This record gives sequence, structure tokens and C-alpha cells, in this order.
Amino acid sequence: MPNFLFRRAKVAARTFARTSAAFRAAGASAVVLLSLTLAACGGDAGGGAAGGDKPVVLTTFTVLADVARNVAGDKLTVESITKAGAEIHGYEPTPGDIRKASKADLILDNGLNLEAWFAQFVEGLDVPHAVVSDGVEVMSISEDSYQGKPNPHAWMSPVNVQIYVDNMVKAFSELDPDNAAAFKANGDAYKAELQAVQDEMKTSLAGLPENQRALVTCEGAFSYLARDAGLKEVYIWAVNAEQQATPQQITRAIEYVKANQVPAVFCESTVSDAPMQQVVGATGATFGGVLYVDSLSEADGPVPTYLDLIRHDADLITKALAGAKP
Repeated sequence: MPNFLFRRAKVAARTFARTSAAFRAAGASAVVLLSLTLAACGGDAGGGAAGGDKPVVLTTFTVLADVARNVAGDKLTVESITKAGAEIHGYEPTPGDIRKASKADLILDNGLNLEAWFAQFVEGLDVPHAVVSDGVEVMSISEDSYQGKPNPHAWMSPVNVQIYVDNMVKAFSELDPDNAAAFKANGDAYKAELQAVQDEMKTSLAGLPENQRALVTCEGAFSYLARDAGLKEVYIWAVNAEQQATPQQITRAIEYVKANQVPAVFCESTVSDAPMQQVVGATGATFGGVLYVDSLSEADGPVPTYLDLIRHDADLITKALAGAKP
């Protein structure tokens, strides 16, 4: 196996030289500079990407981290920059995140403009990274100021995540060639699980009547899931980057729910459901519950893994649209 400890030391040293200059220009405090110095020298008092003798893979959010752990098995240490429950679109990296990244051997990001902060985050870091959505058949956002741009939520399709897995297997095998066979075997086993979840979701949603096959959510984050499941997607806003829903957006959702007698509507775990509650109040539709997209829950929560996330969302959607009370 390559000497990853030696490589991380060189990476951290080069990164410190660049990053510290940037922080001085920005007027960062001496405390931050001291923290970066400790990271560059290998000292890490209770933080950073501490992987022991294993190469360290850092992902941009928790969903990617869970998928990556299934591929990596016990051969790599996988960490997420963001924590469980965090909103990914407008995330602002911290000095601690930079320390972690400077010590990683590989960074994985989703791409498709999801992590708007990512390019600036990795600027000056001499750490390789892989875009795990490469090869996905991209769906475009159809309206608002984001019209024509790729919908970044490609992981909401278990079919797409099988492509994510292939990209991870490739990146991990390049990082650690001695364990390439293990990564391939882990990836194949996990892809079988992903396909099983996809089949379960299609089966559970197949019985919905045509007029109930509408998925009304706060954000347009379910395009890929709706495509796979044969649902019509309707949302208040296209991308969760706005400060609040506009009256026009809420009115549009109300009109659709009324016209199509949609029995239930939903919102995502990382945003306020207040705009959707206005839709509920104006239409009499049931609030079907909270769907998960951008983040997993804590280990004792409802969606501690990606497979749990898809199962949870599909089950909640099916029951609510079929008329079950939340």
C-alpha cells in the first residue's frame, strides 16, 4: 500500500503555505493560523480527518458519506464535511473544515452545482477530488432563475446512485490499488441493495390512482425520484437557495392542488414547512409529513442511512397519497 501518512504530510505542508496566505489576506485571527499550523505539522487536538493508517476520504455531505462507507468497507476512513441535518446548498465551510480537507487523501463531491461553495473551498488544496455524479443522465430545472441548469439532486434515484458507486469504486481503486478488488466487491453488493430499494419503491407507488400521482413538495428536489416512480412533480420553489417563498409561488401550488384534488403535500427536513402549511390551509390537503433529501438523520433518527432515506420517503409518499393519516 502507498505511504499515505507521508503523502498527507506533504499535502498538508503545501496546503498550509497557500491557505495561511489566504487567511492573512482576509484578516483571519492568529488563532486560526495557529490551528492550520498544527494541522500542517500533523497535530490535531480532537479534530480533523483522523484516519490512523487508513487513507481518508472526505465527502461534502452525509448522504455521500454513507454511500462511500458501503463501498470503502473497512479499507478507508470516510467522513462528511457537513453534519446530520445540515442544509447543503448554502453551506459555509469553517476553518475546521479546511483543516480536515488539507489532511484528506481524497474529496468526493456531488457536482451539478449542488455545492456552490465547493470550488472556493478546495482552492489552494493539493488534494485530489472526484465528482460522483459523472455519467448520470441529468434532468434540468425547468423554471425560475435556475431554468436550464442541472437539477443537482441526482442521488434521489437509486438507479443514479449505482453510477455514484461505480465512480467511487474507480476513485478508491486509484487511491488504494491494493484493495481494488474489495472495493469492486463492496460496490457490486451495494448496487444490488440499491436496485432492490428501487424495485420496492416502484411497487409501493404503482397502486396509486392517476389523479393521486402528484408529489407536491417545498423544493424541486424530487425530479429524479418522481421520474423513477412515475409521479408528477410539483413544488413551491425550484432550488432551496431562496430566502422565502414568494406569494406567486405559493398561489401556484395552491391552484394545482385544488385543480387536481391532490390529497397530501410534503416538505423537506432541512427547510421550514411554513409555506406548505399555507397550501394546506387553503386547500384542505393533508400535510403528509417530512421527506429527507439533503441530509441523513442522526443514528437514532428515522433515516440514518441512504437506503433508509429512500424507503422512508417512498413509504411516506405512498401512504399519504393513498389517504392514510400521518
